[in-house]
Amino acid sequence: MNTASLGLGTYRVQPASLADAVRLAASDPATAWVDTAPNYQAGRAQTLIAYALDGQPVPVSTKVGFLTPETTKAALADGVLSTDEAAAGHCLNAAYVHWQCARNRVELGRGHLDAVFVHNPERVATKPNEVLREAFTALEAEAAAGALDSYGVATWDGFDTGLLNVPHLDRLATEAAGTADHHLRALQLPVSLVTATAFRLALHGRGPIAQAGQRGWEVYASAPLFGGELPNLATRDLADLVGSELSVTQACLLAAASCPGVTRILLSSSDPAHWAEARAALEQPPVCVATLRKVLDVLAAD
Repeated sequence: MNTASLGLGTYRVQPASLADAVRLAASDPATAWVDTAPNYQAGRAQTLIAYALDGQPVPVSTKVGFLTPETTKAALADGVLSTDEAAAGHCLNAAYVHWQCARNRVELGRGHLDAVFVHNPERVATKPNEVLREAFTALEAEAAAGALDSYGVATWDGFDTGLLNVPHLDRLATEAAGTADHHLRALQLPVSLVTATAFRLALHGRGPIAQAGQRGWEVYASAPLFGGELPNLATRDLADLVGSELSVTQACLLAAASCPGVTRILLSSSDPAHWAEARAALEQPPVCVATLRKVLDVLAAD
């Protein structure tokens, strides 16, 4: 088992700091990765990232689903969005997915996209299976055209609520592609010592993280520090269970990065000291499963 790699999650990074954060993430070619979405930073994130990277071949994952006022207006004008979808602020119909992928490429200044996540499909109110199959079919077409390497599903609580499960997503992608050799190859979900449902299941070889790993999919851990709150919630004694030489923040990151099946930790920070601290933590060997279970049991008892 390996410790997960470090990547930049841009949801919580302020627009004025985003360029610095992207450059920090790009400074280590071995692990460089940036995750974003067209609705982040009020719709400015992708163009700011393109400016900061200035042509560097750093992999970037982005998303389709959520609308901004600007994209709503443009998509309505182009006829790829209904008024009901515009009012919902979220859309995964095929025409919109193709349209948003093209817009993502323009904003990122790239001829093709490394990875695209279907963003919070739990927001779909009616016929979720049909909507997801339609979105996957559009993304398979993007991949077949050479405009996309792979796609995935990014969710906040879709697995916890039971609205999503990995075997079903795999079946929908197979139906969309017409073959089991589809391009659905990643999940993104919260993994931390606080958002620990999927984490705990993974320690027993069950749940979405384990099921994704069994299929060879990438698993991106979002909010590993619970929006920056976790270091204030964890104690020194708890951190010592993970590693006495680590700071509390480092212990929390290493714990999430040691979850079996997690392949990348998405950290939102533009502070060089925070990046150095995170990199040092993730250079450590992974924490063993028995210790991770003990840490989660201590938190559950509190």
